[in-house]
Amino acid sequence: MRLLRVGICCLLGFAVLAFGATEEWSQAVLEVAAAFLLVFWAVEQYRHRAEQLVLPPEFLPLVAFALVALVQLAFGLTASRYYTRVDLQLLTVYLVVMFLIAQSFYRRAHWRGLVWFLLSLGFSVSILGILQSLTFNGKLYWFRVLHSGARPFGPYANRNHFAGFAEMIIPIALVPLVLGRVRRERLFLVSIFAIVPIIALVLSASRGGIVSCIVQMVMLFLLLVVRRVPAKYAMVGGAVVLVAVLAVSWIGVQQVITRFGILNVEVSEGKRTAMQKDTFRLFLDHPILGTGLGTLQMVYPPYDSLYDGKIVNHAHNDYLEALAETGVLGGLCCLWFLVVLLGSGLRGMATLGSSFSSTLNLSGLLACCGILVHSLVDFNLHIPANALLFFVSAHMAAVRFPAEPPAEER
Repeated sequence: MRLLRVGICCLLGFAVLAFGATEEWSQAVLEVAAAFLLVFWAVEQYRHRAEQLVLPPEFLPLVAFALVALVQLAFGLTASRYYTRVDLQLLTVYLVVMFLIAQSFYRRAHWRGLVWFLLSLGFSVSILGILQSLTFNGKLYWFRVLHSGARPFGPYANRNHFAGFAEMIIPIALVPLVLGRVRRERLFLVSIFAIVPIIALVLSASRGGIVSCIVQMVMLFLLLVVRRVPAKYAMVGGAVVLVAVLAVSWIGVQQVITRFGILNVEVSEGKRTAMQKDTFRLFLDHPILGTGLGTLQMVYPPYDSLYDGKIVNHAHNDYLEALAETGVLGGLCCLWFLVVLLGSGLRGMATLGSSFSSTLNLSGLLACCGILVHSLVDFNLHIPANALLFFVSAHMAAVRFPAEPPAEER
C-alpha cells in the first residue's frame, strides 16, 4: 500500500498548489485521481485476498450528508441539478480519500510519514506565501492574473483561505512540541515547521484566520493547564509563538496593522452580516431539504437585502450555507459529524503526552477547531484543498493505535 499512501500525499499536495483546487480543471484532476486510487486499492485488495475494511467513525455522518444530496438530485429537489451534481462529486472525492486513508494509514510509521509530509507542505507553502507577500506584483504565482479583486497569499487566490490552510498545519507541529513528544535532535526542525506557518498566517492579515489561531492557542493552553503538562514543554511552545511574533515585527508588522485598519476588500462587514441574515431567511423558506447542495448562488438574489451589484456565491458562514442548501436533514448530519469528531478527539486525551496516538488526536482536533471557528465568518470548507485537509485532520483526531511505551517519541 506504499504507492497508495504516496498517491494520497500527491493528491493533497496537488490540491493545495493548484490554487486550492477551486477551478474546474483542478477539480476534474482530483476526481479522476481519487477514482484511480480507489481502483488501485480494490485491485490490491483482490490480489492479496484482503477482506478487512476499516470505517472511520466520522465516515458515516459524511455518507449520510451525501445521501441527502443524492436524494435532492434523484427526486429533483434542488434548484440546480448541475450545481448539486458538481458539489456531490467533490463530496464523493472527500469520502474516497477518507476511506483510503483509513485503509492505508494504519500503523504509527505510516502516520509519521504523513505528518512529516504535511509539515513539509505547510512549510513550503508558507515560504511561498511570505515571498509572494514581500514581492507582490498583483499576480498569483507572479504570473497568474486575478480578476476577482481578492488578495492572494501563497497558492490561494484569497488570503483567508491560506489562513484556513495554515490553521490546520500549525497544530501538527505545535502540539508535539508542547507535549514534549519531539526528539532533541529534531526540536529545531519541528520548531521551524511551526514558526514559519505562524509568520505566514499573521502576514496574510486574515482577521478570521488570526482570531481562529488565537482560539486554538487558548484551547491548547487551557488543556495543558487542566492536564498538568510539565511547564518546560509549555515554555517551548510559548517560545515558538514569541519567535514568530518577533519575526513578523521584523518583516513588516505595519503592513498587517494597515490591513486590519482598512475596509476588507473582499466583503465589507455590513455586507457579510446581511448575507448571513439573508441566508438564514432562505433556510426558513426551505427548512427540510434546503434548496439543493451547491445552489446558494442561484437562489440567493431574491433574498439579497443589501444588493451591491456583486454575485454572492457563498454565505461567508459554512453552517448557515449548509442549512440553506440541505435543510434540517443536512444540518443534523453535520451535527452528527461534529459530535463524533469531538467525542473521538476527547477520548484520545486520556493518555495525553504519553502516546503517539494522543498527540495525533489533539493535533487533529485543534486543526479542526481552528477551521470550524473560521467557518463562522468564511467558507473555507468550500475550498476543496482545505476541505480535504479538514477531513484528514478529522480522521487524525479519531485514529487509534495499540498501547505503546511512554518513552517513545516522534
